[in-house]
Amino acid sequence: MAKRKKILYVSSEIFPFLPQTDMSHIGRHLPQAIQEAGGEIRLFMPKYGCINERRNQLHEVIRLSGMNLIINEIDRPLIIKVASITAARMQVYFIDNEDYFQRKLLYRNEDDQFFEDNDERGIFFARGVLETVKKLRWMPTIVHCHGWLSHLLPMYLKKAYRDDPLFAKTRVVVSLYNDLTTETFNKSMRDKAMAPGLKTKDMEWLEDPTALHLAKTAVQYADGIVMAAPQIDSKLETYVKERKVPILPYVDPQVPDSTYLSDYNNFYDQISGIK
Repeated sequence: MAKRKKILYVSSEIFPFLPQTDMSHIGRHLPQAIQEAGGEIRLFMPKYGCINERRNQLHEVIRLSGMNLIINEIDRPLIIKVASITAARMQVYFIDNEDYFQRKLLYRNEDDQFFEDNDERGIFFARGVLETVKKLRWMPTIVHCHGWLSHLLPMYLKKAYRDDPLFAKTRVVVSLYNDLTTETFNKSMRDKAMAPGLKTKDMEWLEDPTALHLAKTAVQYADGIVMAAPQIDSKLETYVKERKVPILPYVDPQVPDSTYLSDYNNFYDQISGIK
């Protein structure tokens, strides 16, 4: 019997919970296609304050909630909620925390200024996903990261969680978008991101925590890269090529007759060795 692909999708944006973009479109339709092709999936995204819980029928998963993550020396409660995309027969897990994800705007305030705690939000999201997957006792073949909020997850998976048997054979695919380009994070981001199993040298790019360097951190620990935008930063593109890992070129997901679903599925086969 052929081994079944198990894909963990970790995305900053998924439609219909957020407006349709390339990222949210892929976040909605790619997991469904993999599931219908016989794969097993789990989906995670942040529970932004703009997501209407009643309309989308979100509810807290008590057995998964109740854990605290220490971020910047403060205990932060991790709340897990879930909702269904009925038409696709998929569940979406939401990472929630009152301090980080209750605000109505996603990444910037009313004056279009980048939130000062976006570094901590990324740390909390990445660690929260992995801790929840551990509680689920679910062993993914591949973790597919979409969006900057997921960019620390590959590093945590490959370093802080490398001795966990659930993740021992897990491969990481990172999709690169242009969701952040010139933004800068808090200067102490690297110190805040420290966790058991990590060393300062593992986070060398975060010495200067820019959007570009955060993306490079994700690429550094990826086993495969998807070019998910028609063009990405030239410095990032150069770094991707230097890593010498498999690369899937950009395919427009929203045009008629797009081949992106089969292209992604074949890419997973290439990365995992499962067909």
